[in-house]
Amino acid sequence: MSLTFHWFLPTYGDSRHIVGGGHDLPAGATAEEQRPATIGYLTQVASAAEQLGFEGALTPTGAWCEDAWLTTAMLARETERLKFLVAFRPGFISPTLAAQMAATFQRHSGGRLLLNVVTGGESHEQRSYGDFLDKDARYVRNSEFLGIVRRLWKGETVDFTGSHLRVEGARLGRLPEPAPTVYFGGSSPAAIQVAARHSDVYLTFGEPPAQVAEKLSRVRALARGNRNPVRFGIRLHVITRDTTEQAWAEARRLLDGFTPEGIRSVQEGLALSESEGQRRMLALHGGRADALEVAPNLWAGVGLVRGGAGTALVGDHQEVAARIVEYHRLGIDEFVLSGHPHLEEAYWFGEGVLPLLANMGLWIHPSRVTPEHTTSIALDSGY
Repeated sequence: MSLTFHWFLPTYGDSRHIVGGGHDLPAGATAEEQRPATIGYLTQVASAAEQLGFEGALTPTGAWCEDAWLTTAMLARETERLKFLVAFRPGFISPTLAAQMAATFQRHSGGRLLLNVVTGGESHEQRSYGDFLDKDARYVRNSEFLGIVRRLWKGETVDFTGSHLRVEGARLGRLPEPAPTVYFGGSSPAAIQVAARHSDVYLTFGEPPAQVAEKLSRVRALARGNRNPVRFGIRLHVITRDTTEQAWAEARRLLDGFTPEGIRSVQEGLALSESEGQRRMLALHGGRADALEVAPNLWAGVGLVRGGAGTALVGDHQEVAARIVEYHRLGIDEFVLSGHPHLEEAYWFGEGVLPLLANMGLWIHPSRVTPEHTTSIALDSGY
């Protein structure tokens, strides 16, 4: 079988410092140093990812970044093979329109759309878009939404009345080929229930292996009950270099760009988050900068100044490859990665780590995947 790797499109801008997650640049980064999220720059990142062998690129959603649907539609014309893992929030769009948009994207891109369904962890941000449901109700709505969309993609005419959504005579004129793979993340019981029922790939943040194993076990049990052969992925940053010393020196450089005041400000904001996944990220470091290696080669420093994914694999190429193998043994088959800056870090990982995994027989460049490889992956992935 072959592992799958995705990169990340920084649609909020890029920098040699840590940016993103809706927060300002840390101390030491100036506006001149930041790389604006132009189509030109994002094309560079996407083209590098495609060349190096990443399967797709996660594109975030939120008020702090460019719209994922529009940006990736433009980038699809600038790339040939790379898929786009588009993050979107079901509460902002009707299920019938979303199903139609996905079908259109598939036709015009040659089947290169993947969907990352985001519930929305912060009610204040949801309300700014006109969504006034609380978090638990949003998960109920997500389940209804995905149930409708899945039926539409099968060619059904859908009549549905739920707690939050209602459609009558919904039908697509043209079906997506193929139907997009659905990715779903979340650590709360409600999130895991929805993921086990509707997702193709369950995504977890980059927690220590023991915590990841426990979470995957819960999803597996529920997915079996739903007869849903869910696969598993993990969201991580990476800092990989030719030597261990070089990698940790880069982590220290990033850490030196944080001021105590900046860390405190970000942590105070993140402490108000309704997201269980965010709470688990914060618990790894507790706002402290003196004990950030929370598992071998797993660094929680990113989460000091950034919401969302807050951990990075740090080490030489062999060490990073070994940690990937460790997560794979838990059942992880897909890795959604990023690094700062995203253009250069894609090359560090793509030229340093991917060849090692290829030599182990764990990865093959997507451009060289044959139907036989695809069959093997489908048979081996299981739960």
